[in-house]
Amino acid sequence: MKIDLNTMITEGRNPASENIDELPTVAMLQVINHEDKKVALAVEAIVPEIARVVDAIAAAFRQGGRLIYCGAGTSGRLGILDASECPPTYGTPPEQVVALIAGGHQAILQAVENAEDNREMGVADLKAINFSAQDVLVGIAASGRTPYVVAALEYARQLGATSAALTCNPDSAMAAIADIALTPVVGPEVVTGSSRMKAGTAQKLVLNMLTTGAMIRSGKVYSNLMVDVEATNKKLVQRQVNIVSQATDCSEAEAQRALSACGGHCKTAILMVLAQLSADEARRLLQQHHGFIRQALLAQGV
Repeated sequence: MKIDLNTMITEGRNPASENIDELPTVAMLQVINHEDKKVALAVEAIVPEIARVVDAIAAAFRQGGRLIYCGAGTSGRLGILDASECPPTYGTPPEQVVALIAGGHQAILQAVENAEDNREMGVADLKAINFSAQDVLVGIAASGRTPYVVAALEYARQLGATSAALTCNPDSAMAAIADIALTPVVGPEVVTGSSRMKAGTAQKLVLNMLTTGAMIRSGKVYSNLMVDVEATNKKLVQRQVNIVSQATDCSEAEAQRALSACGGHCKTAILMVLAQLSADEARRLLQQHHGFIRQALLAQGV
């Protein structure tokens, strides 16, 4: 079946770069940079829709559901990147944010021919992880037509799961299926059809917002500090100390003592210092308030 690429904004020719191959290197890069400046504005235009997805993800987390990304090529790899950063940054279990890519593990490092056209695999990959109505599916494809992702979104709809389509072409097939359309329209690429550029950057920005927003809504950020970070290397051990010190204005030595007493759990250490509690008291208080430091402090009158 012939695919009409002419209807897709992401496949259009960009008049600003038509002579880019003739430009000096600095001028060439200035053209790219000028086009990149448009990306944040395109994302800004859909912030209300992004907020709806963030709230849906946070609600799913509260009910034991998951966030599942599904994409192909660049889009799939961006989902994998975002999902893989959640456990070390926010202390989440690896199964809470999961990314699927057409073609499987091999496709992370190199292209797998025709994988994105495999509708059956889009459904099979969701079934393999026991995708359910409790989960949220975010389909990612700059074109908005990738069969692997379209089929996954259709399956999510059949189950009654909340779904979102992250694309860069308006009125796409994916957007028509999903509950929420996330469509940052970045325009044609500097190199025609190379959607790893502006479209990929827009997708990365949106994915950053989805997981960061959901983690904030889940109590994993206090002020602007990642208070569930896990100390898996020397840098992160020191980061934990810095986070406790910054959150409480205590000394580094006091932060280290609190962290040592509670087994290296930032939230507990912060509550210990701010509310003058023992480690066990701070743990119980956090549990009562579902891990939200501010609510725990209010309950203590702090």
